Amino acid sequence: MNEQVQPAGGDPLFNPLSPDFIRNPYPHYARLRTTEPVHVTQFGSFVTSRHAEVSLVMRDKRFGKDFVERTKRRYGPEIMSEPVFRSMAHWMLQADPPDHTRLRGLVVKAFTARRVEDMRPRIQAIVDQAIDAVIDRGHMDLIEDFAFRLPVTIICEMLGIPEDHREVFYNSSRDGGRLLDPVPMSPEEIAKANAANMMAQMYFQQLFELRRRTPGDDLITQLVQAEEDGSKLSNEELTANIILLFGAGHETTVNLIGNGLLALHRNPDQLALLKVQPDLITNAIEEFLRYDSSVQMTGRVTLEEIDDLGGVKVPKGETVLCLLGSANRDPAVYPDQPDRLDITRPNVRPLSFGGGIHFCLGAQLARIEAEIAIATLLRRLPDLRIDDVENPEWRSTFVLRGLKQLPASW
Repeated sequence: MNEQVQPAGGDPLFNPLSPDFIRNPYPHYARLRTTEPVHVTQFGSFVTSRHAEVSLVMRDKRFGKDFVERTKRRYGPEIMSEPVFRSMAHWMLQADPPDHTRLRGLVVKAFTARRVEDMRPRIQAIVDQAIDAVIDRGHMDLIEDFAFRLPVTIICEMLGIPEDHREVFYNSSRDGGRLLDPVPMSPEEIAKANAANMMAQMYFQQLFELRRRTPGDDLITQLVQAEEDGSKLSNEELTANIILLFGAGHETTVNLIGNGLLALHRNPDQLALLKVQPDLITNAIEEFLRYDSSVQMTGRVTLEEIDDLGGVKVPKGETVLCLLGSANRDPAVYPDQPDRLDITRPNVRPLSFGGGIHFCLGAQLARIEAEIAIATLLRRLPDLRIDDVENPEWRSTFVLRGLKQLPASW
């Protein structure tokens, strides 16, 4: 294994959980792209930071997920006895074909473009309710009071989580992102993740029983019926993928809305432009995704030896991490000031939703939720100001990039 190359200052080139990296990873990415575009970390993973390599790794069939073996190499052979990793092994996000094809095929119908477009009026109503609830107060936390409630409500409705059960989901902690980070978890963190996973499993098992007795027009009913046709879905797969859909169905959208609003308020010219030309919102969402992606990284494993990945030979069975946030600001693809927010930027095609067979199922839903949320907020609270745009409090996770809170007043 290559030794990690240290920059002159002695700090690791890639130290994603350091406070400085969490606060602003983009200067670190620029340094990686220019000095070592395929970098080997202290944990032995290969890190790609340029658009060309990131795009290739996500789409090329020589790279897969190989989750169980990858996790054993990272933590040791006993790790798969930990409930949270056993559960993750069943996620479609971590599966390779044919399991991936079978699992994704069961849920893809819930996310068709037509079904998602039909949800616009409901999304609009939820956004308006969230604003109605705080408008007379004159202040709110844009994360908890606004960005969080919309996608949680939508994914609860899609899954068929009864309304009187939802309060616990609105109040649940948002600690899950640590599972996805490229830095191994401590025994304490694994224990905490196991406990959260067991709670979720217990709740969903009860909900499955409810849906077997009283089917509804929802995704859980659909998957419970697929489970009964045993060739399609096991109980472990059912539980794991509902937990995945719940988490993925709101985490990224919360961060897209929050990061987008912060970016706008840090760039008052762009905020003013969007207020004057609200029809720019669709392109603005693509630019928010590019400029400060709510998912910063995805990973693959080499299924065979790769002779040349950005000039580097990568043996079979190695983990390759794709820095989406870095690829999105690669000057080779965005030559016109890639570090600048520009809601009129042409040909914005962010890699934020991944690529290849694992391209995000809910990409279109996330786009529409963010579009309606941000456009409505600017229209209904035109004089809203974020209290502290310079030093907001970021969550301590790297892969899922988002704010803990974002107080604002009007």
